[in-house]
Amino acid sequence: MTDNAPITIRRNFPRPDAAHVKAFAGLSSGWAADSNGRRGAIDYRLRPFTTVRPFAGVALTVSTAPNDNLLAYAAVTVAQPGDVMFIATENFDGAAVIGDIFGGFAHNKGIAAVVTDGLVRDLDGLEALGLPVFARGVSPNSPQKNGPGEVGGAITLGGLRVESGDLVVGDRDGVVVIPRADVPAAVAALDAIRAKEEGAEKAIRNGATEAGWLAETLQRIGVREID
Repeated sequence: MTDNAPITIRRNFPRPDAAHVKAFAGLSSGWAADSNGRRGAIDYRLRPFTTVRPFAGVALTVSTAPNDNLLAYAAVTVAQPGDVMFIATENFDGAAVIGDIFGGFAHNKGIAAVVTDGLVRDLDGLEALGLPVFARGVSPNSPQKNGPGEVGGAITLGGLRVESGDLVVGDRDGVVVIPRADVPAAVAALDAIRAKEEGAEKAIRNGATEAGWLAETLQRIGVREID
């Protein structure tokens, strides 16, 4: 490989502790965002086009030229089971970046989900695979396979900077990315989030009609009541 090759593939990158990824298994994207300072969700316009069950995994990034998916196929060779592939296409809307053939290879490799700022196709086939796919839209048009592009580098997708090795949590509500350096703090925050959520749910089951924190918060901020 030459230094000026049009394709760059980074096969090894730092990953979060496996126990930290497991800590988010089965949790909602809302909990993930709350653990990450109430932020980290990708743009709401990148929505699910297949059935999505909660997943937690590690980001694997792809930067591809518009109207091309060669790098997405190359990224499958780098992926580990449970990885979530992010494919940045520069928001290209002239053709799909993946379909069910790609999805079949990704599914067989154990990829947990695919997120792209581009378009997808073959929804019936992708649905049959059980592969969660988030995208900007759908088009039957096919892309080329020429490059250039990069696997494993930093990308911007859905309004977020995403790096390979970040932690990813997703469900029907969306996808949340937690930077790898922030993962330990996010995991540490989960106990408090769980206690708060379970406390609120218990109060609701017991017939509560307002949040327990509401009165104190209003008093602290200050309220002018008028008839």
